Amino acid sequence: MCALLVLPLLALTAASAPAASARTAAVPTATLTEVTGFGENPSNLQMYVYVPNSVTAHPAVVVAVHWCGGSASAMYSGTEWAALAEQYGFVVVYPSVTRASKCFDVSSPQALKHGGGSDPVGIRSMVDWVSAHYAADTGRVFATGISSGAMMTNVLLGDYPDVFAAGAAFSGVPFACFATTDGSEWNSACSGGTIGHTPQEWGDLVRAAYPGYTGPRPRMQLWHGTEDTTLSYADFGEEIKQWTNVLGVSQTPAATDSPVGGWTRTRYGATGDQAPVEAISLQGVGHSLYSYGMAARALTFFGLDSGGTVPQPPAGACRVTVTTNAWNTGLTAAVTLTNTGTTTVNGWQLDFTLPAGQTITNGWNATYSPASGTVTASNVSYNATIAPNASVSIGYQAGHTGNSAAPTAYTLNGTTCTVS
Repeated sequence: MCALLVLPLLALTAASAPAASARTAAVPTATLTEVTGFGENPSNLQMYVYVPNSVTAHPAVVVAVHWCGGSASAMYSGTEWAALAEQYGFVVVYPSVTRASKCFDVSSPQALKHGGGSDPVGIRSMVDWVSAHYAADTGRVFATGISSGAMMTNVLLGDYPDVFAAGAAFSGVPFACFATTDGSEWNSACSGGTIGHTPQEWGDLVRAAYPGYTGPRPRMQLWHGTEDTTLSYADFGEEIKQWTNVLGVSQTPAATDSPVGGWTRTRYGATGDQAPVEAISLQGVGHSLYSYGMAARALTFFGLDSGGTVPQPPAGACRVTVTTNAWNTGLTAAVTLTNTGTTTVNGWQLDFTLPAGQTITNGWNATYSPASGTVTASNVSYNATIAPNASVSIGYQAGHTGNSAAPTAYTLNGTTCTVS
């Protein structure tokens, strides 16, 4: 599975926090800490935990699983789960692979069975350690992951429906899609999107992981980019088939909307923020789709944000200045985004609508998706942070069919900016 792409926007910084034994009643707060001796661990995973200063008396637990080639410290530093934990008081567990590939086992027969062995057993032990040491709310345990971690999220929800209440998988594949019996970690047929089953067949694979289990099944949120060439976009549709069947809901969406330009969100079995299955398709986006703000949306799906909406900056916290240079069939646009608020912006998405006939052909200092219509410009790794009164400059080249005007309205992380 080492062929999975790592996410370039995630910094691979090493954790320097002191280790703690499972016999210790608590770990230091507000720091990433390794826990050893946490329980049964057949595949020698490492366990890291983040306990916020604001940890509640009976906290929820979020298991955040890294991508292939990643690590616990990279998942910690490259996502906002720790910051969200400080805001809402839950505990974050960061499993970390020690095998050479740095990929989670989502393939072996042992991994695809309740209590069968390999990585899922070790991760279950990590959850049990937190539950024992922090009196965690065992009804509010969640899993999320990116790429290999998204695949593991599918596996954890299939193996341990008695442990996890919901999951959020960013660029993954269905449970058992990657199954192999020859010791290989990679399944080319699955990654290429050529494994297809009926919803019933996919659901039966999940149910077979824990024969005899009749309790409630965890809800699932799925994310995938339409241009993913590492784990085919076809796998996204197969995941939807699987989890709608597992949860006993219709494959016909109960609601469809576009919360961000280029996104299509479908909800199955209900229309609200905690529908049984929620699926978000990102038009024109590849395998490395995770960006700031997505964890907050997963948190809303989990029901851990108390408010049911994604936290956003206050209104009027940004200003955009744009200049264009046009010629007969093309143009360039230079955009300056200024944070006029009083708090630092950590990760941003700038949404705007191109005039009819314009199509972006190239861009700089941001990623742009889709190329026409309502466009989302997302930060890159080196300009994700905007301090109060600071600015970032981005730009793009576009073709046009006669209208070379600049967009007239912009929103930053959902908040309308002033335009000058």
